[in-house]
Amino acid sequence: MSEYDYEDLGLVAGLEIHQQLDTETKLFCECPTERREPDEAVRRFTRYLHPTRSELGEIDEAALEESRVDREFEYLAYDTTCLVEEDDEPPGLLDAEALDVAMQIATMLEMGVVDQAHVMRKIVVDGSNTSGFQRTTLVGQDGEIETSEGPVGVEDLLLEEESAQRVDETDHGVRYSLDRLGIPLVEIGTGPDIRSPEQAREAAETIGMILRSTGKVKRGLGTIRQDVNVSIAEGARVEMKGVQSLDDIDDIVRGEVGRQVELLAIRDELRDRGASVGEPRDVTRVFEDTESGVIASVLDGGKVAAVPLFGFDGLVGREIQPDRRLGTELSDHAKRHGAGGIFHTDELPAYGVTDEEVDALCEAVGAGEDDAVAIVAADSTTADLAIEAVAERARAAIEGVPEETRGANEDGTTRYLRPLPGAARMYPETDVPPVEPDPSEIEVPELLTEKVERYQDEYGLDAGLAEQVAFGRRMLVFERAVDRGVDATLAAGTLESTVTELRRDDVPVENLADEHFLDVLSLVEEGDLAKEGVSEVLAVLAENPSLSAEAAVEEAGLAGVDDEAVREAVAEVVERNEAQVEEQGMGAFSALMGEAMGALRGKADGGVVSDVLREEIQKRS
Repeated sequence: MSEYDYEDLGLVAGLEIHQQLDTETKLFCECPTERREPDEAVRRFTRYLHPTRSELGEIDEAALEESRVDREFEYLAYDTTCLVEEDDEPPGLLDAEALDVAMQIATMLEMGVVDQAHVMRKIVVDGSNTSGFQRTTLVGQDGEIETSEGPVGVEDLLLEEESAQRVDETDHGVRYSLDRLGIPLVEIGTGPDIRSPEQAREAAETIGMILRSTGKVKRGLGTIRQDVNVSIAEGARVEMKGVQSLDDIDDIVRGEVGRQVELLAIRDELRDRGASVGEPRDVTRVFEDTESGVIASVLDGGKVAAVPLFGFDGLVGREIQPDRRLGTELSDHAKRHGAGGIFHTDELPAYGVTDEEVDALCEAVGAGEDDAVAIVAADSTTADLAIEAVAERARAAIEGVPEETRGANEDGTTRYLRPLPGAARMYPETDVPPVEPDPSEIEVPELLTEKVERYQDEYGLDAGLAEQVAFGRRMLVFERAVDRGVDATLAAGTLESTVTELRRDDVPVENLADEHFLDVLSLVEEGDLAKEGVSEVLAVLAENPSLSAEAAVEEAGLAGVDDEAVREAVAEVVERNEAQVEEQGMGAFSALMGEAMGALRGKADGGVVSDVLREEIQKRS
C-alpha cells in the first residue's frame, strides 16, 4: 500500500481503548470475573431484544438497524451465574474496587475525576447484553498523554460492564456466554488529535503501558480492544471496532485512509457520469432455468432481486482495499439482512451465470453498457431487505464516504457493521444510585517505564531482561520474589526465559499459579533446590498443579544431595575422563562441567559443582 501525505489529506484520528480490569467481582454483582469454557455451562435460556426510545422519544439509528435483523439470542449460564447477569434482578451498587482502579488510571492520565458518577444505560441490541443495554459511568475527563509527534488529549474515561462473549452462530441467531458479561471495563477515549498512523500506534502503546502499570488489568487475547476513529478532509468519520493488537493499529489507519481515498475517486467518477441508482426489482424469471447452484438453491420459494446501478459499470469491481471492492461493501450490507452476499455484472458471467442470463438481466432492469446490476438470491423477505440495503449503499457511493461503524478483519482490512451510534442510545440507569468518587486517597503506581530503569539500577538486570519483566504478565510475582530475598536475576530469568522454554516444549505453563513460582524460587533461596532444577520442578507442577513445591521436587527426583555426594559424583566423572584431564588439565573443565551437572541432574548448585570440579582436576594435573 502506498504511503499518503496525511497532512495534505487532512487525516484526523482518535482512539477508544477498552480494557478489562482484574477485580475480585463483577461491576454490579458479586460473581467472580474468571472466564469459563462453554462446555462448563449448566443451563441455557433465550431472549429476543428490541430497541427502546431515549428520554426525548428518539430511537438510535444503529440500534434500529440491528433490530431489523430478526434473531434469537441464546445464553450459556454457569454455576456462578446470578440473576443480575440474567437480567432477572436489579443490579447491585457500583463495585468499589473497580471504581478505585478507574480513578487510579484517570489520575495517571492527568484527568480530572468527576464529583459525582452517574450510571447510564447505553442501548445495545446485538444480544451481547441480556438487558438490551450496557451500563456505563463517566469517571474522568480532560487528560493528556505525550507522543513524539505532540500531545494527544484524553477526553473521557468510562467505567463499564463488559459484554457477553459471542461463542457461536445458531440456526436461529447467536449464542453468547455469560462468564464475561459484567466484568469491569474501562473505556478511554482520546481527542481527535492524532495525525498519522505512527502516532496512533504510539498513543495506544502509551495508554496500554499506563493501564498495565496499575497491575490491576487482565491480560491475554480479548482483554483489551482498540477502536479507531478515522476521517480525511473530504471523507467522513468512520469507527473501526475490535482491533485486537497494538501492532495492527497503524495498518488499520493506513488502510482506512486508502479506502476513503478510493471511495472519493469512485464518487468523482460517478458524478462525472451522472450516475444514479434505480429501484429494486424482482428478476426471478430471468434465472428460472439457471445452472448457477447458488441461485437455483433458493428458487424453490425464494426469489432473485436486482437493482440497476446506472453509470456504475467497472466501478463495482474496483478495489478499495486489498481483495475488497465496492462490490464487497454492497455485499456487506446485504449480509447484514441474512443474505449470503451479492452477484454483480462487473464479475459476471461467472458462478454458473451465463452471458445470456446477464443480457436478460440487464434488459429486465433497463441497464445499458455503461451500467451495472447487483442481484441477491434468497428467501423473499431476505431478498427484499438485502437488495434495498444494497441500493442504499450504492446511493451513498455517489455522495462519497458514508459515516459508519466497521469491524476489523485479521488481514488489516475492515468490513461494514452498522451506522454510527448517536446520542439517542444513552439514558439514565434508575436502578443504581450515583456515587461520589474520592480520588484523594488514590495511590499512583510506578509506571512500567520507570520500573525498567529501577530494575537495572537496583537489581543489576540488563536492559532487555528488565523490560521483559516490567512489561510481562508476572511483574508482580517478580517483585514479591525479590522481596522474599530471591536473587533478582534468577527470578527474572525464571519468569521470562524459563517459562518461554517450557511453553515451547508444550508444557502447560498456563496451569502455573503465582504461588508455584514463589514457592519454587524460595526453595532455591533456602538451599533446598539447585537453580538448575527449577525448570524441571516447574514442569512437574504445570502437569500436577495440586502438588506442593516440595512434593514436585521429590517427584522430579531432585531432592538435594550433601557435599560428600557431590564430591563423589564429580570425582567419578574426572576419573572416567582421566586421560583427557592429564592431557588438557584445566582445559578439560568446560566439557567435564557439563557431564558433572548431567550426572547430578540438577540436584546440586552449579557453583558448588564448579568449585569441586576445579579441585578434583587440580589434584590430577
